[in-house]
Amino acid sequence: MVKRLILAVNPGSTSTKIALYEETNLLFEKSLSHSQSDLAGFKKIPDQFQFRKNLIMDEISKNKTAPDMIKAVVGRGGLIKPIESGIYKVNQRMLDDLSSGSYGQHASNLGGLIAYEIASELPFAEAFIVDPVVVDELHEVARLSGHPAISRRSVFHALNQKAVARIYASSAGKKYEDLNLIVAHMGGGISVGAHKKGRVIDVNNALDGDGPFSPERSGGLPSGQLAALCFSGKYSHTEIRSMITGKGGMIAYIGTNSFKEVCSMAENGDEKAILIRDAVSYQVAKEIGAMASVLHGRVDAIILTGGMAYQESNINSIRTMVEYISEVVVYPGEDEMKALAFNALMALDGKLEIKIYC
Repeated sequence: MVKRLILAVNPGSTSTKIALYEETNLLFEKSLSHSQSDLAGFKKIPDQFQFRKNLIMDEISKNKTAPDMIKAVVGRGGLIKPIESGIYKVNQRMLDDLSSGSYGQHASNLGGLIAYEIASELPFAEAFIVDPVVVDELHEVARLSGHPAISRRSVFHALNQKAVARIYASSAGKKYEDLNLIVAHMGGGISVGAHKKGRVIDVNNALDGDGPFSPERSGGLPSGQLAALCFSGKYSHTEIRSMITGKGGMIAYIGTNSFKEVCSMAENGDEKAILIRDAVSYQVAKEIGAMASVLHGRVDAIILTGGMAYQESNINSIRTMVEYISEVVVYPGEDEMKALAFNALMALDGKLEIKIYC
C-alpha cells in the first residue's frame, strides 16, 4: 500500500517552518529563516506569498520528494473571522479574507494561501488549515470588556494549546473533553487559556495587548496612560501599534526579544534582567490564577508550554506561585507541525470532520 505524504506549512514573522510526513512518520523538517533584508522589499505580508512559496518548493525539490505523493497541504491558520476549533478546507471565502487582511495582518495568514496554491498544482492534494489563532469558544460573559464599544476577542495560540492539552489528557489516560485545564503558551506572545471540558472558555488576546507582557508584546497596558500616550502628539498610530505588538515587552525594556538571553544576563547578576525575568514569570502566574477562578478552582492540571518553558528559572518561579491550584506539567517548545499533519491525516481518513469556512 502506498503511503500518503502530508506537507505542513507554518509561516512566522521571521521564518517559515515546513515538515513532510509519510502518514505519521516525519520525513524531514526545516525552518527557513528570513532576514530583515529578505523581507524589506515587501510592503504587506501577503506580498511575501510567492517568495515564501518558492523557498518551500525549492526545499521539497532538494529532498527529492515526489510532489504527486502529497495528498494534503496543511497550513497554520491566520487572522480570519472567529471560528470554532477544528480543521477547515481552504476555500475562496477564506482566501479572500486571508489575502485582504480584513481581520488583521499576520504572517500566519500566509499559511492558508500557500497551502492552497501548492495543493492546486498537485493532482490529488487538498488544502487545509487547523485551529487558527482566532478559534473562539469564549463564554459570552468573557466577551464584555467594560465598554460596549470594545469587545474582548479570542486571539491565542490555539493550535499548540489544543495539541499539548490533548497530549496531557492522553498521558493521564483521560479525554481532553473530560478535563479542566489551564494552558500557558509562552513564546513571542503569551496566551493563558482556561480549557473547560474541551473548550477554551476564556483566554487573553495574545496579539493585541492583553494579559502578560512577552518578548515582543506589551500585554495589558493601563488604559488611561495609553490613551494619554495616543493623544500626546509624540507618536503615530503605527508607532503605538508597534509598541503593543512587535516592539513592546522585553525588547522595549531591555533591547532583546530573547528570553534565554535575559535569563542568562539575570544569572550573571544583571539587576535589570533579573527584574524583567521575574516580572514575566509573575505576570504569567497571575494570569493563571485568574483562569483558575474562571474554572471555579476545579483545575486538573496547569500546563506550561512554548519556547520560554525551556528556562528552568521561569518554570520554577511560576510553579511556586500556582502549584497550590493544581499540578504543574511542562511541555517545552511547541509541536505545531505534528499537530497540523496529524489533524490532516485524521481528516483524510474520515476520523475528523472537515469544516467549511463561511
